[in-house]
Amino acid sequence: MTQFRRLLTILATFGRYRIDELLPAHARPRALGWLLSPFRRKTTDDLSRGERLRRALEDLGPIFIKFGQLLSTRPDLLPPDIVLELNKLQDRVPPFPSEQFRSQVERALGQPISQAFAEFDSNPLASASIAQVHAARLPDGSEVVIKSVRPGIENIIEQDVTLMAWLAQLVERYSPDGERLRPVQVVEEYRQTIFDELDLMREAANAAQLRRNFDSSPLLYVPQIHWDLCRRQVLVMERIYGAQVTDMETLRHHNVDIKLLAERGVEIFFTQVFEHNFFHADMHPGNVYVSLEDPENPSYIALDMAIIGSLSREDQFYLARNLLAMFRRDYRQVAELHVLSGWVPKDTAIGAFEAAIRTVCEPIFAKPIKDISFGDALITLFQTARRFDMPVQPQLVLLQKTLVNIEGLGRQLYPELDLWETAHPFLERWLKKRFHPVTLFHELRRQAPEWMEKFPEVPHLVLDTITKINDLGSTAPQLRQAGELLQDYARQKRRRQRRRTIAALSFVGAAYWLWPTVAAAPLQGVLLAAIGLIALLLS
Repeated sequence: MTQFRRLLTILATFGRYRIDELLPAHARPRALGWLLSPFRRKTTDDLSRGERLRRALEDLGPIFIKFGQLLSTRPDLLPPDIVLELNKLQDRVPPFPSEQFRSQVERALGQPISQAFAEFDSNPLASASIAQVHAARLPDGSEVVIKSVRPGIENIIEQDVTLMAWLAQLVERYSPDGERLRPVQVVEEYRQTIFDELDLMREAANAAQLRRNFDSSPLLYVPQIHWDLCRRQVLVMERIYGAQVTDMETLRHHNVDIKLLAERGVEIFFTQVFEHNFFHADMHPGNVYVSLEDPENPSYIALDMAIIGSLSREDQFYLARNLLAMFRRDYRQVAELHVLSGWVPKDTAIGAFEAAIRTVCEPIFAKPIKDISFGDALITLFQTARRFDMPVQPQLVLLQKTLVNIEGLGRQLYPELDLWETAHPFLERWLKKRFHPVTLFHELRRQAPEWMEKFPEVPHLVLDTITKINDLGSTAPQLRQAGELLQDYARQKRRRQRRRTIAALSFVGAAYWLWPTVAAAPLQGVLLAAIGLIALLLS
């Protein structure tokens, strides 16, 4: 009954904001329109389609807000205006009672909060759709924050995701564009993503890795994790102080070098993607702060490492070369790299693919280089590739969304930011470094233990292969003979089948002509049946 009421709430909200009208007219399932029609209102006529979707998700609560955030990472599936509106979704969720927070933390740690912490602030620092954060102090005086997931959130998520999956199946089954939009796949990805976020030990491990990657770097600071106080539903980490990256008034008040800060943001992104192959994939303004300790040499502070991305070595290599070729306007190489990387089918017509890329990229590059959106160019490239049956590459979608976020933050800080001026030298250096003898030596040294372990097996493998080849050679005549026997058997089977067919037809013909006699003399009928059976057996 509870799920039925929730379903009615979802349908009423979708109807109120006319969510079905977001689909093209030819792709709207009639069944969905009939379901939503009783709830339609004209008060939303002045809202854009993106605003209607955003407000509907906000009205439906935390889980749908989180789903909207996931949809904002899929510019390959949604139009740019909707993605832009969904990017505005923020976790402004009322906090749950501090008594519940306290009891949940105590249950997870197996001890009273007063024993684990010297001080605990019952007023939450932040409240999001998945978790809530409170300030505290350890017995040694260290300032920390305690993060704990909302009580009962797993059951709520499971119910809402189940309903989402049902609605997605309706769209995929009855909408002509259902297969292209892949709503069922999107909901399944959401299920995996959000349940991963519920495991705060995973987030703590991601934070520890990111902190280690930038341990000796002045670019990025990651708070320290207090592992002895971390559990699946509780995370305790160092408390940080700084200005939110979009708080321009505070940054200017402290005379922060804004241009350098914007350029360093780009450098951090490319360092994570190409040097570390471990990038923070949720870099919205709420998760990015700026340290004010050294305004002339500014650094970033990263929070909320629940979503992390990585690429294979092959994807790294092809992505770097694609970006360089694209900004050199070498569209032929871009097309060839897509085929070589396996991002599009091997039988893709290079000429046609090259022409399509040129058609969409030339208007972009007609602008001054500083006005070109790096992220938008990458999205356009992948959207063009999908017209040539490029399958969804989740790791690339996550990366392009992160790049759009980074670029957006950079241009908000410093509108004159030339992303290409920062990125181009980095990509050139990375490609040269990849094929440098020192890099190759380190790669050989990394693989050496595995090779040395398998090396003693090599002679046996070689001998075994030679033996199998010889066995194949010696059994070739036998295989040919077996093939000939099979062919002969097949010929005999076909002859028997023909004889049986002829015998059956003869029997039917005889029965037809003799039927009056058989009807008068049953004994003759039995004899006729016996003759027919014998004829069939002998055939």
